[in-house]
Amino acid sequence: MPKLVRGPLREVRSRLFDSARWEQFRPRPDDIIIATYPKCGTTWMQRIVGMLVFQSAAPFPPHDISPWPDMRLRSLEETFALAEGQTHRRFLKSHLPYDALPIYEGVKVIHVARDGRDAAMSFHNHKVNYTPFALEAMTAFSLADPKFGDPYPPANPDPAQFFKDWLDGEEDAHGDPGASFFHIERSYWAARNSPDLLLAHYNDLKKDRAGEMRRIADFLGIKVPDATWPTIVAAADFEVMKGQASELMPSAAVSWREGADSFLHKGTNGRWRDTVAAEDLERYDARVKVEFEPALADWIEHGRLG
Repeated sequence: MPKLVRGPLREVRSRLFDSARWEQFRPRPDDIIIATYPKCGTTWMQRIVGMLVFQSAAPFPPHDISPWPDMRLRSLEETFALAEGQTHRRFLKSHLPYDALPIYEGVKVIHVARDGRDAAMSFHNHKVNYTPFALEAMTAFSLADPKFGDPYPPANPDPAQFFKDWLDGEEDAHGDPGASFFHIERSYWAARNSPDLLLAHYNDLKKDRAGEMRRIADFLGIKVPDATWPTIVAAADFEVMKGQASELMPSAAVSWREGADSFLHKGTNGRWRDTVAAEDLERYDARVKVEFEPALADWIEHGRLG
């Protein structure tokens, strides 16, 4: 096992995520953790990293290959059986802040960020399309947890009201401030100089996908043959992924009403401009000024290449 640099500095237990589940994690020296706030390009990064690891553009189901320790809806036994049984270089998923993760020497962490307004709009589509089965499963966990003890709250179907609720907290943090957009982004920004942490941004992946994929490959120490690069870069295009949705997310219909078409929705930015009330956009700007230092605020809005 690689050396533990530091243990978790805080516990996060929201309605969906629990950092304590990482206590059973047995790291390998070449592990990769893809850690994000929800709907910031997690599956996109899983697809990219998987293609780099497998040296192939062939479709694979990221949700079935990438273990997700903090997700409460999958048993620990199933999650870690998946992780322990893998012989390829593993890439795991997390929606925890950096300070809630155990950090091991050499284990690579990739964080993908996105403008909070865009993340919220995508999160609305994600949550408003949950199937009754998914809502029942999440309600069962929420009712059984003494921290909550109430049903999982369904998302407001009105995206403008959802954004207002998201900004007020519950839709954002799922019951734990450590799972909030603002805390998660602060935590990774504070650790940005760590040699085993790479900060990526949704906007940069859209602006220069090939260049960002090269940067990710260099960070992971993966060399891809020149002849393979064009097929991998092409396969990471959102519209291509959308066209392969049934292969990338074969079980999505269990959790989302329109299956993978709901999950891989638009992949666009700026939908909030014609949706969210002006006063709520002003409240978002005001909160950003309070929560983020100027350099972080600029990066969250524009990305590295902006």
